[in-house]
Amino acid sequence: MRAPLCLLLLLAHAVDMLALYRRKKQAGTGLGGNCTGCVICSEENGCSTCQQRLFLFIRREGIRQYGKCVHDCPLGFFGIRGQEANRCKKCGATCESCFSQDFCIRCKRRFHLYKGKCLPSCPPGTLTHQSTRECQEECEPSPWGSWSPCIHNGKTCGSGWGLETRVREAGPAKQEETASCRVLSESRKCPIKRLCPGERNPRQKNRKDRRQRKDRKLERRPHQRGSQ
Repeated sequence: MRAPLCLLLLLAHAVDMLALYRRKKQAGTGLGGNCTGCVICSEENGCSTCQQRLFLFIRREGIRQYGKCVHDCPLGFFGIRGQEANRCKKCGATCESCFSQDFCIRCKRRFHLYKGKCLPSCPPGTLTHQSTRECQEECEPSPWGSWSPCIHNGKTCGSGWGLETRVREAGPAKQEETASCRVLSESRKCPIKRLCPGERNPRQKNRKDRRQRKDRKLERRPHQRGSQ
């Protein structure tokens, strides 16, 4: 009687140990998620608390959810760090990949990326890039040209100051587009260094005027003394 009883007890213990081993294996690598990097992990829900610097990613299947600790959040999620835990948060409904909740990097199909937002169509003044579906400006400005000659009253000669101008043209982003782009220009003050033909230097002219006034004063002095 004792021998069969001992065998039954040993068999029951073996069954319990096998069930415990299966539960541990399932919690580590099975449907319940991977417990690598976890601080708290359960068979039913996987990880619930991760080690420092790791993100907790919650994967939902129907009414069940499973936690997993990851270094980088998967596509469609972005990482947000907090004082208690770091979590993977889902991007917006129209966003395929994002940097944060308010800034998309790539949009889902039928949407266009413009300044971090996913729009049904590109706004006016922009064109859709075929491969990335990004909205780009229609006009791309060219480099600034050279400064024009210094001009004053329509002349490039004279004395004093004038203005010189340079321009830059803005062409369509794509050659097949027929966008009307503005021509940008800017001006700055410049000294006119070349005298017009027959024109005297203002400095020399001022010196001559001062000499003439001085000579007139000298001519008047003897006349004034004689009259006295």
